[in-house]
Amino acid sequence: MKLLESKGSEQTRKTFRRHGAPESMFGVKVGDLKPIAKLIKGDQGLAMELYATGNSDAMYLAGLVADGAKMKRADLDRWAKQATWQMISGSTVPWVASEHPEAVGMALKWIDSLKEEIAVAGWATLSSVVSVWPDEKLPLKQLNALLKQVVKSIHAAPNRVRYAMNNFIICCGTYVAPLADKAVTAARKMGRVEVDMGNTDCQVPDAESYIIKSRRGLPVAPKRKTTRC
Repeated sequence: MKLLESKGSEQTRKTFRRHGAPESMFGVKVGDLKPIAKLIKGDQGLAMELYATGNSDAMYLAGLVADGAKMKRADLDRWAKQATWQMISGSTVPWVASEHPEAVGMALKWIDSLKEEIAVAGWATLSSVVSVWPDEKLPLKQLNALLKQVVKSIHAAPNRVRYAMNNFIICCGTYVAPLADKAVTAARKMGRVEVDMGNTDCQVPDAESYIIKSRRGLPVAPKRKTTRC
């Protein structure tokens, strides 16, 4: 924690605040977290302790280090509940949760949560799963039903959940061959997605055009080894 604090800056804290981060943070750039992650790689216990601090930088670092396959479902449920803002709920939790064999079951539970950050974690976990799991291991019927669900409900969903749902459509269309065309159709049906991104320059990608761009001329893009970044 002292090392993290030494890497923080007010400028980065200001940037994170604009994106919705709470005050419990040092303001460490992701690029400065990665060398620290290499130092503690494989220390599962430390990763769990870091997340439990509630400090945003420590929680993000935990996601770079933790092995989701070694975590209990109860641990991941707790991580989803404790996620403080979208950088954690939309990135850290999904990275780790997607490594767990029960990832889809957890995500399906989370997306029904009335708490925005938990629902975000659910949709983002599904996005991570379809990006890295082989198609033959995916519950394609359930995912196809979710594509239809997104079309019907996205515009009435909570703010950040809309962003995560839009990304789910993108990931299905980019990485899942049996659902590729269906995801593009879903993207066309749902149309433009409006999300309040706060005092930032961030924009919501148009799902259809983003899918086509991400495929790079292929029927689908190759699966990713990990969604961590």
